[in-house]
Amino acid sequence: MEPHGSRESPPREGSSFPGRWPSSALGQAFSHILHQFAGQESRRGKARNAALRDLSALLEAKECDQLFEGSDTSLRGMPEMLGQVAKALEKYAAPPEGPEGGSDRHSEVAEKAAAVGLLFLKLLRKVETAKNSLVCPAWKAGLRHLAGPVYIFAVTHNLEQPWTSPKSQGVAGQVLALLLQVTECGSVAGFLHGENEDEKGRFTAVMGLLKPDLNKDSWKNNPATKHVFSWTLQKVTRPWLSQHLERVLPPSLLISDDYQTENKILGVHCLHHVVLNVPAADLLQYNRAQVLYHALFNHLYTREHHLIQAVLLCLLDLFPILEKALHWKGDAARPTTHCDEVLQLILMQMEPEHRLLLRRTYARNLPAFVKRLGILTVRHLKRLERVIIGYLEVYDGPEEEARLKILEALKLLMQYTWPRVPCRLVVLLKALLKLICDVATDSSLTPESVKSALLEEATDCLILLDHCSQGQVKGLLAKIPQSCEDNKVGNYIRRVQQVSEGAPYNAT
Repeated sequence: MEPHGSRESPPREGSSFPGRWPSSALGQAFSHILHQFAGQESRRGKARNAALRDLSALLEAKECDQLFEGSDTSLRGMPEMLGQVAKALEKYAAPPEGPEGGSDRHSEVAEKAAAVGLLFLKLLRKVETAKNSLVCPAWKAGLRHLAGPVYIFAVTHNLEQPWTSPKSQGVAGQVLALLLQVTECGSVAGFLHGENEDEKGRFTAVMGLLKPDLNKDSWKNNPATKHVFSWTLQKVTRPWLSQHLERVLPPSLLISDDYQTENKILGVHCLHHVVLNVPAADLLQYNRAQVLYHALFNHLYTREHHLIQAVLLCLLDLFPILEKALHWKGDAARPTTHCDEVLQLILMQMEPEHRLLLRRTYARNLPAFVKRLGILTVRHLKRLERVIIGYLEVYDGPEEEARLKILEALKLLMQYTWPRVPCRLVVLLKALLKLICDVATDSSLTPESVKSALLEEATDCLILLDHCSQGQVKGLLAKIPQSCEDNKVGNYIRRVQQVSEGAPYNAT
């Protein structure tokens, strides 16, 4: 497999590197292995297989116990050389570049990863032995150079991906566990940001290794890079992430800006993690929050429900940060916010939408937007009314998620905008009564628990509507229980009347 040209390559003959390498027989053996990995194109496959065998034999040799002694001048530079060997091994086991590589190539990668993982286990055990020895002071330097490439290898093959197999995942898991043990870290998060405030952590080193593969020209060369970056980013939380903002924000935006939906969603998840774990002051600096907002807003024009869900959740957490920069003077109208802009677009798309998955996604997030805007939702009342009534009329499948969330949004809307509710009394009352009749007489496969939840929510909305209209609902419903042929419908209407007559009520 070809090494990725964007990453640092092992030293080649005639380069400036060999002068740094140790002059001992052990050093020359490792140098020979590096040259085998960097051999000519036609010889790479066989040379690399030979290099793996040579390295395995070398690590088992007794002379290899001297790796971290550091007292012999001929062994100086050994930690750096081990780091180069680890990088070469990690690249060797990386998945194939680009879209090529079907199941055959993937199985080949899994086999390589299992073989490389066993070599990393031997290397780490050498480090652990040296760590427990009093005559091997160079183990820290060796571990510093090994930790980054070993970590990237372990994460690449530890997660379930097309290029992994149960065997390669198991070996990679062992490598990661041993790496944490040798570095005395209780978790991957501790490994990355440090176990305490005085410890630096290795996130900077890992990002330094990933950086060449995270620019716009190279990030798709290795399909594992985006997953390693995303998984690693999720492990670094507040307060450590803010100091790495300049390292993680550009690749997150880059991945989210791709044309493939899978990559867009992955990038949005990375951006959401940044929003949640970086202080608002840092995001507002240099207009970063606005950049995030516009990158996310553009995704709202897509028709992929998974992407829309990820974007809306991220935006809801970004709004409080954006609004910190807004200043309202009490003698003027409140300025429109980014939340207003997003809700306006969502409602415009909700109204004609006919695809159930998208309707559910929009409806699922509508209550959060109403709650976020509060009384300012009145700016969107006309369109909200049309959307709510339209969604209440349409059956949404056995779970009825869309209609349940629309009823929740309606309750919130009436609580926040109650002075405007009486003029909409008749329209809302008709829609709620029609819903109760439809659900009560529904003979479909909808579970009884879902029907009951719908009827309860609709009844709560009627009770709240009566409170907002100062008892007008009670008068309009007065004659229905006597003339209603369906007992279930009549029971719910009587319940509304009883609560309206003074019984305690708590819709929230």
